[in-house]
Amino acid sequence: MEVNYKLDNIHEIAGGDEGFVKAVAQSFVEEMPADLEVLKEAVASKNYTQTHQTAHKMKSTIDMFKVGILEDLIVVQDWGKYGGKDPDNIDSIFEKVVAVIDSAIAELKSDFDL
Repeated sequence: MEVNYKLDNIHEIAGGDEGFVKAVAQSFVEEMPADLEVLKEAVASKNYTQTHQTAHKMKSTIDMFKVGILEDLIVVQDWGKYGGKDPDNIDSIFEKVVAVIDSAIAELKSDFDL
């Protein structure tokens, strides 16, 4: 299975506390699906303000877990920020964002028995 996240940053912050690492992973698994659902609805309805705000909110968590779609998430955020102007392929970019985040959630659930 491809790993869609990295825990380097979290291990550095945790200082060897594996309970902390698991708690942060659990937080990702619990909170990210709701944020992703809001983002899906915002993109589908072309609610640019909500798209921008939700993608912006998700960025730091995606970055902390080194989920490999940060740049794509920024494209989605900017698409919302600039009212749907460019890129023309926002649908395919967004589909990739959703697929990778969904995979990361599933992997974290499996890896941490959540």
